[in-house]
Amino acid sequence: MSEYYTPQRVKGLYDPASVEPFKLSRSKIDLFLNCPRCFYYDRKLGVGRPPGFPFALNSAVDHLLKLEFDIHRVNGTKHPLIEKYGVDARPVPHEDLDKWRHNFTGIQYLYKPTNLLIFGAIDDLWQNSKGEYIVVDYKSTAKAEEITELDKDWHEGYKRQMEVYQWLLRKNGYKVYNTGYFVYCNGQTDRKAFDAKLEFDITLIPYNGDDSWVEKTIVEAHECLNGDKIPKANSNCDHCNYVKAINSK
Repeated sequence: MSEYYTPQRVKGLYDPASVEPFKLSRSKIDLFLNCPRCFYYDRKLGVGRPPGFPFALNSAVDHLLKLEFDIHRVNGTKHPLIEKYGVDARPVPHEDLDKWRHNFTGIQYLYKPTNLLIFGAIDDLWQNSKGEYIVVDYKSTAKAEEITELDKDWHEGYKRQMEVYQWLLRKNGYKVYNTGYFVYCNGQTDRKAFDAKLEFDITLIPYNGDDSWVEKTIVEAHECLNGDKIPKANSNCDHCNYVKAINSK
């Protein structure tokens, strides 16, 4: 390794000999899809990618949205955004919702063929008139253009995220509506002054999920972890390409 690259040591490494279920988060599944080599280094060798900066403002928006939707959850009413878009849904109470929202527990399912305990933390849960659960995810950004659809390459990760949540709910025995929703908050940058407040345009973006890829990917990730050789890097992986370039100096 180059002196310019300091690996991040991570806990909870995969041990092929262990009989205990190994926890694998939704984000680590996405890491495997993005780059098997980075995934192998992270989950088996304990060398994680350099950490990014925390998005504290995004976390604040998420927190406030949860508080806002929870008011309607308690009252059994529809949020104005749901009314505006004519969606057959309302925020639904559930005894496990607080646990499912927690980053380190989330909603879980042990996929027995691999002994991997898959988990992910959802933002919100709605329900339609048929009793089907609807996965809802909050997103926030500040773009000049209006955001009405998920049409960028990097939006693919958002879609996979929702599909994993839908799969987890189904595996826990719940009826899940194929369409999930993104509550997308776009910070307004055309205001005349800040005035100690940031205003957002909020859109509700539907997404018809397809979780048919999830189990196949879990099996492939499991095979990757059990391999004796470090996998090839994704040719488009910025992290691997950076390390390669530094080490070639």
